[in-house]
Amino acid sequence: MTSNNGRSTSESFKAQALVYRHMFSILDSMCLKWIIDSRIPNIIHDHGKPITLLELVSILKIPSTKVDRIDVFMRYMTYIGYFDITKVRIHGDNDGNNQEEEKEAFALTAASELLVKGTENPCISPMVEFVLDPVHSDFFNYLSKWFSDENRRLYEITSGTPWWELLDKNPRLLGLFNDAMAGDSQMIKLALKDHNMAFEGLETIVDVGGGTGTTAQIFSEKFPELKYIVFDLPQVVKNLKGCNNLNFVGGDMFESIPKADAILLKSVLHNWSDDNCIKILRNCKDAVKVLSKDRKGKIIILETVINEKQDEPEITRLKFLMNINMQIMHGKERSEEEWKNIFHEAGLYDYKIFSFTGYLSLIEVYP
Repeated sequence: MTSNNGRSTSESFKAQALVYRHMFSILDSMCLKWIIDSRIPNIIHDHGKPITLLELVSILKIPSTKVDRIDVFMRYMTYIGYFDITKVRIHGDNDGNNQEEEKEAFALTAASELLVKGTENPCISPMVEFVLDPVHSDFFNYLSKWFSDENRRLYEITSGTPWWELLDKNPRLLGLFNDAMAGDSQMIKLALKDHNMAFEGLETIVDVGGGTGTTAQIFSEKFPELKYIVFDLPQVVKNLKGCNNLNFVGGDMFESIPKADAILLKSVLHNWSDDNCIKILRNCKDAVKVLSKDRKGKIIILETVINEKQDEPEITRLKFLMNINMQIMHGKERSEEEWKNIFHEAGLYDYKIFSFTGYLSLIEVYP
C-alpha cells in the first residue's frame, strides 16, 4: 500500500517515528539533568552497592504517589545506558520476617560513574549542568533568527551581548562554564595513560588559551619534570598563582606566544575561523624551540577530527552535533583534510593524528 506521496505506508510510519523520536529526545536531556540534580549517581555510589527502588525513593524523600513514576524514569535511563538492573538479596522487614528475598536494584554504569561528584575520578556533571542550564539552552530556540542574521552570533541575537561579555555579566553562568571546562579537562587524566610518548623528552610546554589552569594542573602533576606555562589573556590569569613547575603568563596569542619545546592547543582552534587559526598556528610555529641540530619541538593539538569512514556511528553523530554547536559560536569542527589545509597555509607540512579520547584526537604538528 502506498500513501498519497508515492511512498509506502511503512516508510511513512518509520518517518513519523523518526520525527517523533527527535521531537521527544529533549526528554533524554531533561532526564539526564534530573538524575544529576537529584544526585542519583552519588546516592548509588555512596550506597556502596546497587540500590532498590524503595531504598532510592526513601533517600530522595519522594512522595508515595510518585514512586511508580520514579520507577518508569529509572528504567528508561537504564534502557539508554545510565544504569544497570541487577539482583540483590534483602533481609526481611521489621515485623519479624527474617527471610531474605531477591529484589531488583539499580547499579551504576560507566556513563553514570562519570556523573558522580566529589571523588578523585573524572566527573563531567558540570558540563551537563552548563549546557542544559535554561539560560544557555534557551538560545537554541532561536536558530531561525540566527540563520536570517548576516554576521551576529546566536548569543548576540538573543541576549544583545557577545558570549564572553554575557558570561561576565552572569557570575552564576560563568561559574557553571568554568566548572564545565574543568570537568571536561579531567578526562585528560584517562587519556594520558596511553599517550605519555607525546610529552617525553620535553622540558618546557606552553598551554595556549589554558584558562584557569585545570588542564595545566593535570599535566604538571603527570610530568613533574616539565616546566609548564599557562598562557591566556591578562584578565584571565591576573589573579592566578603558579606553583613548583607551573606558571601563568598573560598575553595575546594573535600577537606572540612564549617560546617552549612544545605548544599545546586544547580545544582552542575550533573556536576560530580558518584565517584566525592560521594566524595562531604561525605564532605557534615561531614559538617552538629548536631542541637539537636535527630536532625541533612540536605543536600538540587536542581537537575533534571528523572522520565518518573510521569512527563509530555514535561518535560521528556526536562530532556532527558538536560542529553545529561550534558553528553557532562562529567556530567549527574540522575533517582531516580541513586541518591539513590550515596547517599548510600556516607553513606546517608534517603532522600525525592519534586517537585521544572518544571524540578528541591528538595531533602532533612538526615545524
